[in-house]
Amino acid sequence: MKIESYWLATTPRFASASSGMLEGRADVAVIGGGFTGLSAALALARKGASVTVLEAERVAAAASGRNGGHCNSGLSHDFADMVERWGLETASAFYRAFDAAVDTVERIVAAESLDCGFWRSGKIKLAAKPAHYEGLARSFELLQRTVDPDTVLVPAERLAAEIGSTAFHGGLLQKRSAMMHMGRFGAGLAEAAARHGARIFEQAPVTALKRRGDKGYDIVTPRGNLRANQVLVATGAYTRGPFGYFLRRIVPVGSFIVATEPLAPSILESIMPTRRTATTTRIIGNYFRISPDNRLIFGGRARFALSNPQSDTKGGEILQATMRQVFPQLKDTRIDFCWGGLIDMTTDRLPRAGEKDGLYYAMGYSGHGVQMSVHMGQVMAEVMSGHPERNPWRTLPWPAVPGHFGTPWFLPLVGVYYRIKDKLH
Repeated sequence: MKIESYWLATTPRFASASSGMLEGRADVAVIGGGFTGLSAALALARKGASVTVLEAERVAAAASGRNGGHCNSGLSHDFADMVERWGLETASAFYRAFDAAVDTVERIVAAESLDCGFWRSGKIKLAAKPAHYEGLARSFELLQRTVDPDTVLVPAERLAAEIGSTAFHGGLLQKRSAMMHMGRFGAGLAEAAARHGARIFEQAPVTALKRRGDKGYDIVTPRGNLRANQVLVATGAYTRGPFGYFLRRIVPVGSFIVATEPLAPSILESIMPTRRTATTTRIIGNYFRISPDNRLIFGGRARFALSNPQSDTKGGEILQATMRQVFPQLKDTRIDFCWGGLIDMTTDRLPRAGEKDGLYYAMGYSGHGVQMSVHMGQVMAEVMSGHPERNPWRTLPWPAVPGHFGTPWFLPLVGVYYRIKDKLH
């Protein structure tokens, strides 16, 4: 078993990174070379701006290359709950933003001819308890009447057509969701941005940032310095350095994933005949899909801890046990890859984007960032070009998390709380 991301292990390295020392000026500096930053760089370079991307390590190798491979439409929240909290108009706008995000990914894949296996597979949300199915049914009635008439409710007696497991009590099918190979998409997105003129520096963490009045920023990295008229912070849960405002508002949470050996066609048919993306309704739930080479990729918040090799291994052991409970057919199946990554959680699990003290930012995707990060990169290119109304999250307040200064010391307590909630609800 390799303790590394399947997506990164099966993708050639980005070949067009800038060499030499960083120097000179740029219209825009993008801090963070994940999906948000690369998408923004692509959009801004297409507009004719001079763009420099500063990535602390390897492009698309943090959250962008360490996720479960889902590109799902719709909110992760219960839609009925969102309507109760925000009202139908706002909840519908948030829902449509996630739908638009999948469309954005598909559009970029087509426009740049990215070889990443993008496919509109649809997503099945699986009820872990009978009461959860009742909640899905309430949301289904509201969704079908308002914002997503293509949604389908799948009762328990019809669930076998979707998934070969007796662990669930029905599901909600959202047909617009998609999947793709995250590593190939990330490398392709970086190559596209470079092809359109963006300079992309790897191993260039930002160590200092100084505002120059209304004339932009001076940026310091170990590879040299840069002067930029505008700066976009796109670092998410991997935020490091002089970014205290964001560190106090983003909680990094580990999520863990395993990938099996390639499975025989008969096994694939027995576990996931429709080959959709799948999620479960538990708070500490799971998500899974089939890879392009016929592996089951099975993930979840197996433990409330940060990601590192030791933590990833422990998380992988928990996931293997859960996977075999869900799919007893896989009791003798080998695990080939095990990895973890950090999710950039906000307290309400909704993204944040905008401008603070002259710095533009987009982050806080809370475990559903594949599509939204790509979309918000494009959106922030519009915002930075003078169109703040394009940002769907512009009116959301963003208070600091009390007692949080960057290191989430409270994660074990959060884990205990959510485990109790999962048992009670």
